[in-house]
Amino acid sequence: MEIWVDADACPVEAKEVLYKVTKRLQIRMTLVANQMMWIPKSDLISFELVGAGADIADRRIVELLNAGDLVISADIPLAAAAVAKGATVLDPRGEVLDAENVGSRLAARNLMDELRGSGLETGGPAAYSSRNKQDFSNQLDRLLTRLTSAQKRRPGL
Repeated sequence: MEIWVDADACPVEAKEVLYKVTKRLQIRMTLVANQMMWIPKSDLISFELVGAGADIADRRIVELLNAGDLVISADIPLAAAAVAKGATVLDPRGEVLDAENVGSRLAARNLMDELRGSGLETGGPAAYSSRNKQDFSNQLDRLLTRLTSAQKRRPGL
């Protein structure tokens, strides 16, 4: 199992949680972004710089991930594509996106996109809070426990 991070929009606080968890659990993680960013020096953490443009990083993550991997992203179309490949997605606020809910989230996102396109002001997400960080950290621990134990039951994945 590997963790893939849609790093351009991932809050710094969530990345800090991920760096600690990666080290503690010895799980490989790759951050993908279209701009350079600092990452801690570690054999477990890598960074991939992709070209500028809409959805370039998202497409690269989907291209590289494997079933059973964990993707960190708030991007709903990326989440839908990752889930279709067998990954689990966790957004930086602690919400799990999986086969059960990603379809309805994608439909809601597309509706909001249409409303914005017609000129309706829909607002944006609230600022990232300490509660969001705590929810993310708690859900990440639960997911990694589940995903790593599933991987141990299915050797060779």
